[in-house]
Amino acid sequence: MATVKQGGSQAFKDKEKPVAVRTANITAARAVADAIRTSLGPRGMDKMIQTGKGEVLITNDGNTMLKGMAVMHPAAKMLVDLSAAQDIEAGDGTTSVVVICGSLLGAAEKLLGKGSIHPTIISESFQRAAAKAVEILTEMSIPVELSDKASLLQAATTSLSSKIVSQYSNILGPIAVDAVMRVINPATAENVDLNNIRLVKKVGGTIDDTELVDGLVLTQPVLKGSGGPSKMEKARIGLIQFQLSPPKPDMENQIVVNDYRQMDKILKEERTYLLNICKKIKKAKCNVLLIQKSILRDAVNDLSLHFLAKLNILAIKEIERDEVEFICKSTGCKPIADIDSFTEDKLGYAELVEETESAGARVVKITGVKSAGQTVSVLCHGANSLRRSLCHPLSCQEEGPDRRGWRSRDRGIATTVGCIACAEWDRSDLLAGVRGSVGGHPYDAGGECGFEQHQGCDGAEEQACERRQACWGQR
Repeated sequence: MATVKQGGSQAFKDKEKPVAVRTANITAARAVADAIRTSLGPRGMDKMIQTGKGEVLITNDGNTMLKGMAVMHPAAKMLVDLSAAQDIEAGDGTTSVVVICGSLLGAAEKLLGKGSIHPTIISESFQRAAAKAVEILTEMSIPVELSDKASLLQAATTSLSSKIVSQYSNILGPIAVDAVMRVINPATAENVDLNNIRLVKKVGGTIDDTELVDGLVLTQPVLKGSGGPSKMEKARIGLIQFQLSPPKPDMENQIVVNDYRQMDKILKEERTYLLNICKKIKKAKCNVLLIQKSILRDAVNDLSLHFLAKLNILAIKEIERDEVEFICKSTGCKPIADIDSFTEDKLGYAELVEETESAGARVVKITGVKSAGQTVSVLCHGANSLRRSLCHPLSCQEEGPDRRGWRSRDRGIATTVGCIACAEWDRSDLLAGVRGSVGGHPYDAGGECGFEQHQGCDGAEEQACERRQACWGQR
């Protein structure tokens, strides 16, 4: 960049490059917002996305779409992170925050185009408008109690109105509210940990077959090949992270067997090794054995399954690593890394472990768990967006009051910020830009959903328009 010396100091002569960089960043971010703008609202269009792994997703959820898109530009990635943060915090509004951000960047670009306003001034004005928006939301909020189940059902049902499963909201809404209410204490709860609610997806059936299970649901089948049990009452559950198969050396070795006596000796040693492990498991009074998935060797072989069946132990293998924490929290068991530490105090308890058929699919249900009320499972059939409605019941209580609909919220913020723009002469253009960005959001949503866009004034906003006209007349 060319520079010139003035009184011992250096001053930038070429100011076009910073402007070009700012413009490129705004353009990239607005491109992301425009890409998902058409999916906003109850009549928004779904997007078909092919991931890098070749999987095809059809969704209108902003966070899901952005995660599936290969966004490379740093400024555009910030909008992806913004949508992800909104999904974690509220579970909804992932598309709206990106669209509003794109509108604010558009207003900032227009202000920068005037050439007389520094970017720092625009940023400060945005922060002042955001602080005022929080005050407006607090004033117009309505308190909601967790004991008011009707309001919670309404919030959960409304969150599904823009999804494919909106016609099943009368089924999924109550399931979401019941799931949340079972894992919290309504008297003291301020937030809900969605990790305590496990969504189990199973192919087969329809959304009508979706059910709430007060316990644990596993999609892995019970191992019945050797005649083992498929149902166990008063289950003592053990979760092992070692393998019930002959050990392998750390290094690759080759063993040459010369005669049958040596072969028989090897088989006898394997049999004795596995039998001793199974006897230790039975000695600890374990009658349900969950075996974590192994990448080193077979987690269990036919001989060990035969011994477990003889000892009347129900076995389930291929437990995934990310399921271990939820299983331990639900049943009260502790993961066991080796057979020497397999003791009775590390076992969990459940009244019933049974393999059942649900809508043509076989699952294992573990009910009557020791820590009932801490975790629940939802067995989902068909495609649904249940996680969004799970976030809404406690969002009503997380900050105390509930929020009104998106149109009254955005227009209320826009109207008040517009009035501030009239009162403050030096920042009127800046705050008016914020007003136009936020105020246009409901009309953007209406236009993208197929409704006629009409930006006429009504009610309080009409009075604000009169005040603005009076202010400009005085100027």
